[in-house]
Amino acid sequence: MGPWPGRVLPAVCLLLVSVSAWAHDLSTDNSAYVQGLTGPAVGPFLYLGAKHMFSGYDHLLFLLGVIFFLYRPRDILLYVTLFTLGHSLTLVFGVWAGWQVNEHLIDAIIGLSVVYKAFDNIGGFQHLPGIAPDPRIAVMVFGLFHGLGLATRLQDTIRGGDGLLVNLLSFNLGVELGQLLALCIMLLLLWYWRRQPRFQHQAYLLNCAVMCAGFVLAGEQFAGYLFS
Repeated sequence: MGPWPGRVLPAVCLLLVSVSAWAHDLSTDNSAYVQGLTGPAVGPFLYLGAKHMFSGYDHLLFLLGVIFFLYRPRDILLYVTLFTLGHSLTLVFGVWAGWQVNEHLIDAIIGLSVVYKAFDNIGGFQHLPGIAPDPRIAVMVFGLFHGLGLATRLQDTIRGGDGLLVNLLSFNLGVELGQLLALCIMLLLLWYWRRQPRFQHQAYLLNCAVMCAGFVLAGEQFAGYLFS
């Protein structure tokens, strides 16, 4: 294992252990800050949306899985657009319509989305005859769940009134800007890593670690639903 991936893989594994604690995090300080605002507040909600993306490790893990083996720019654009469209729709309409779902169940599904993409990346569906979901549809559908999970929590943070739509769209734009920055960083790291001679072997190990993290996240959320 080369020096760079050899250091990154253990660090990623440690990060994954704590993934459930940070998923969809909207800290008390941030919530109190925006709840004290009245009317449209574009800047604060842009910041909060971008900050959430960088603390939402479940989103980042799924996004990493989506682009992991995409090499052509048009394919990257297609899949990222599908994911973005999915979570933007349920985020905006979920808050606007006041949709309430159980946070544990939604986060469990999001954890399983991470499992799905990592399993797909290691060729798992090739060994399951008759089970081959269309990756484009899967990314879009899981994007809907990612947005719905955030919408459920955001309703406790964002106020209604005249500024609701502006603040909601600002938050969503912040999420997308944060996602774009994270995507650029991931693509640069993948570009370097793919040039290494043992990339395929190391990529398999990393995706196995990501899949395990998704199971941990889903399992903890199912337990939270059953025993909360």
